[in-house]
Amino acid sequence: MTSASRAARLTAAAATLAVLVWQLGTGPFLDGLRAVDGEALAAAFGLAVLTTVCCAWRWRVVACGLGVDLPLGTAVAAYYRSLFLNVTLPGGVAGDLHRGWSHGRDTSDVGRGLRAVAWERSAGQVVQIVLTVAVLLVLPSPAQAIAPFAALALAAAAGAALAARLRPAAWRAWPAIALASVLVVAGHAATFVIAARSAGATAPPVEMLPLALLVIQAAAVPGIGGWGPREGVAAWAFAAAGLGASLGVTTAVVYGVMVFVASLPGAVVLVSAWAWRTRSAPRRRWPLLGALAIRARLDGAPDA
Repeated sequence: MTSASRAARLTAAAATLAVLVWQLGTGPFLDGLRAVDGEALAAAFGLAVLTTVCCAWRWRVVACGLGVDLPLGTAVAAYYRSLFLNVTLPGGVAGDLHRGWSHGRDTSDVGRGLRAVAWERSAGQVVQIVLTVAVLLVLPSPAQAIAPFAALALAAAAGAALAARLRPAAWRAWPAIALASVLVVAGHAATFVIAARSAGATAPPVEMLPLALLVIQAAAVPGIGGWGPREGVAAWAFAAAGLGASLGVTTAVVYGVMVFVASLPGAVVLVSAWAWRTRSAPRRRWPLLGALAIRARLDGAPDA
């Protein structure tokens, strides 16, 4: 992604938020912050454990398909760190880039490490798109009228992702990738439904599911730490479903807070890694200091 495209996406996300505030005011955003409670956060945290482990497993499957070793425990810790960076830094992809670069550096093949992350994320997005298309076309919902148009757009996006990213290594591991991705999407959808309930939505889950998948799909678009496209699509989808744009924004805000709290183990991973490097740095300097001292003695010693 070029600097120009990153700037364009950040500008678009900021513009989306500005338009929402202009049209709806700050009320839906503040309502979303007030609606978050301990039960919702606990549920989001527990669901995030499931989805993160599944994502890490999917990454491990793709990496092993490329001939790169990746222990599951290491993958889970790195994925949590990646999620935290994605939801706290502009652009929404910094964590993935860092994850791929770090894995590649540890395995002495940065290019392969970055490819493993790119293919893993692309494979997951393809499964998510397929599930979204199926739900929009099959399940009855207030969004049924817009389902065919959204399905066509998402199907085109899935075809583009398949053509551009997936490689034979990913295809050979497709059953495992598909299973992990379905579990991830289910966990995200359940989190969104809980967020909608916390925000005051009373529609049954069968009607909320299509809206949840649409908003989750939008959340995959890079924004400002996850904000922007998610709130814009939520406002549009809830309004089209007759639930009100304000409720959509409030739900998206609750969901965003839940996702942020669920990603906090990634901050622990970052701090732990920094503390380990700080403790080990002096020990790594001692051999150098010892070598300098020996060299000084030799330089000052008389010739034999």
